[in-house]
Amino acid sequence: MAIRAGAVAFGTGVAALLTVPLVVTVTADAASDMALSPGRGVMASAGSGAAAAVDGDLGTAWTTPAVLGSQWLRVDLGAPLRVVRARLTWDKAYASAYRVQISADAASWTDLAVAGDGDGGTDDLKQLGGAGRYVRVLALRGGGSGFALREFQVYGPGPAVPARAESGINPAAPLTDVKPKEIAQQLVSSAENSSLNWRGQYGYLEDIGDGRGYTGGLVGFTSGTSDMLALVEEYTRRKPDNLLARYLPALRAVDGSDSHAGLDPGYPGAWKKAGTDPVFQKTQEDERDRMYFGPAVTMARADGLRALGQFAYYDAAVMHGMSGLRGIREAATAKAKTPKQGGDEITWLNAFLDARVRAMKTEEAHSDTTRVETAQRLFLKSSNLDLNTPLTWKVYGDRFSVK
Repeated sequence: MAIRAGAVAFGTGVAALLTVPLVVTVTADAASDMALSPGRGVMASAGSGAAAAVDGDLGTAWTTPAVLGSQWLRVDLGAPLRVVRARLTWDKAYASAYRVQISADAASWTDLAVAGDGDGGTDDLKQLGGAGRYVRVLALRGGGSGFALREFQVYGPGPAVPARAESGINPAAPLTDVKPKEIAQQLVSSAENSSLNWRGQYGYLEDIGDGRGYTGGLVGFTSGTSDMLALVEEYTRRKPDNLLARYLPALRAVDGSDSHAGLDPGYPGAWKKAGTDPVFQKTQEDERDRMYFGPAVTMARADGLRALGQFAYYDAAVMHGMSGLRGIREAATAKAKTPKQGGDEITWLNAFLDARVRAMKTEEAHSDTTRVETAQRLFLKSSNLDLNTPLTWKVYGDRFSVK
């Protein structure tokens, strides 16, 4: 996708850098790269669910009708603030052309970034430069079915972070922030791939003998549990002539089983080659977030959990699926209350991890519980509910650390 930060795209195809700065007063004494938009006031030109675009829930979205013409969604930051990054997560009805803009008065707008050939999924726009009270995404062109934006988050230095309230209740800091999310992917990769290099796993594929057929990619998408099929279908939607498209009929046929019928012998090699394709890599990340990371973190935040709890839910979703996560959570409710229900966070997480371990032991291939006991439980015993670094843990006998 071609994105120009701080540029204006004219209809004639000529681009010119903005040279007139937006004059505002920005709050001093700032903290770096904090999320500015969650919970802020939102307005939209049309459609429904505008507030859903800043609620941190990837299961909700701002949607517009299937009408011609551009549409916009505007966030009021509450005060003039500097913006250095914007992250947009689209549903299937995405804008292939759009602008991210900033304004001091919601009347005159300056472009922070211009996208001309967007492909949906998540667009993480960095090194932006601008300041103002209002930020908007202006969707210019789509596929004719309206627009659907799951999340629109903007980041910047922001005002200094206020002191934590005396109540002792943490406002459930999101695992979706850049550093916590990176740590979460490294933790999962240490268990799924015996490596912290999760970006090196796009081309991984093998049958690990767990009754789920082929396991591959970032979070162990499997041919027997529908998520690998969904991944390849989305990849094919984005890039119809990809190497895996020919295997879609076979993937549909083996879904729900451990069979390789129609996949061997060429599928593993095709997957490995596809793993070098940036489109497939981005599709894996987007589908991981859509199917597992986003829903699990949303559920954990709704339960009042901090980063460790959010990760515990996510890791459970990766192994057991979202339905399995819900079952584990339900089992834990027989033993403890969530923080949202007035329970103690450590007590709740111990009950949740106990239920997770019981679920793991019902499957021979997952009976080794070290990804819980010598990783998540270890962090819990040290009361590291925010997953503060440095972290050291063991999985399947291997030792890992993140500084």
